[in-house]
Amino acid sequence: MESLPKHPKQAEIKVYTKDYCPYCTAAMNLLTQKGAGYDPIDVGSDPKLFEEMLKRASPRRTVPQIFIDDLGVGGFDDIQALDSQGKLEALLFPNGRE
Repeated sequence: MESLPKHPKQAEIKVYTKDYCPYCTAAMNLLTQKGAGYDPIDVGSDPKLFEEMLKRASPRRTVPQIFIDDLGVGGFDDIQALDSQGKLEALLFPNGRE
């Protein structure tokens, strides 16, 4: 999946992902729906990137792992919950969109 261009006022977003991961696709779709660009990092074929993800996301070991400005927010269920609570927008755009 290809990301939207990054909005000039958005936070830095990294999504650790693998091919054939429905939760990864759902997370990236949600970010796209929110108008946020992200950097997808495919850990499926690169053991070094997978190790990087494990260190950053410890103790979590599954994909997706989503980082917003270096804050580990978890996976799809976690960002979906943040969105339902009305908290995701503020993380994605800490200074607003305008």
